Amino acid sequence: MPNNLPSDVPRWIPVVLYAAAAYNVAWSAFVVLFPLAPFRWMGMEPPNYPAIVQCLGMVIGVYGVGYALAARDPVTRWPLVFVGPLGKVFGPLGFVYAASMNEFPWQAGWTIITNDLAWWLPFTAILIHAARLNDARRTQSERLTLEEALRTATTQRGDTLLELSRQQPLLLVCVRHSGCAFCREALHDLAGQREAIRSAGVRPIVVHMGSVAQGDTLLRQHGLDDIDHVSDPDRRVYRGLELRLGTLSEVSGLSVIWRALFEGTLFRFGFGPMIGHGLQMSGAFVVQDGRIVRAFRARTSAERPDYAEMACSIS
Repeated sequence: MPNNLPSDVPRWIPVVLYAAAAYNVAWSAFVVLFPLAPFRWMGMEPPNYPAIVQCLGMVIGVYGVGYALAARDPVTRWPLVFVGPLGKVFGPLGFVYAASMNEFPWQAGWTIITNDLAWWLPFTAILIHAARLNDARRTQSERLTLEEALRTATTQRGDTLLELSRQQPLLLVCVRHSGCAFCREALHDLAGQREAIRSAGVRPIVVHMGSVAQGDTLLRQHGLDDIDHVSDPDRRVYRGLELRLGTLSEVSGLSVIWRALFEGTLFRFGFGPMIGHGLQMSGAFVVQDGRIVRAFRARTSAERPDYAEMACSIS
């Protein structure tokens, strides 16, 4: 375990990476020394060219070296971690295809459990945690205030949020990435509640992470052509409003899966390409004179505020 591990990195992350490194190196050494043994265990015909298997074993060992290097600074060296899940996803997919075409026996799939499937969850958790820590470090270094974020953020018409908030209260609806079913649900809710929001003297504005053109398309798809929006690909408004990145459980935990599948959100609103940061949490804020009057910060990606109630509560 490295003594110079950054203080914001949990100890479990290097433990997992060192364990993965040890496993890969051990498996690599075994395959190089005994290339035909796995085939005999599974009752398969040994290959005529065992050197091919030995070469594959060496590649697996190289992965182990990468994991060991990443363990010393998993946040900065996250690309070394990222290549692992790629192989651990495409490998099983390739096996299933080959086995379904009778080109490979199904009994050979037992190695996928320990080589691939067992590492999906911990590697995903590491990558999500690394993304959150990178974002937290960036936020701390920039120290963006709410006033700075509102002063620099402009709608598609060129108006700054700070000036607009001095004219009348604003309801800033900060959505998740536009491919998310819950982002689409939020816009659907806003479309149904916008008249009540306006009747309360509040101006609704959508903040998203796509370009201006992508925002125009997104709002038009939900019948919100008359709503102003802010393109915020750098997430300056999100950070100014203290909307953080979510954890694995907050983005795809049981409550999220329940709402997406069993309550039908995913089937009603669908999903699409990820435009924006996939871990960004949503929120809604009533802002007046550059100050937050009412705030809702989602604790999971599936939480759903009542926009009309927020707007009416300040009158």
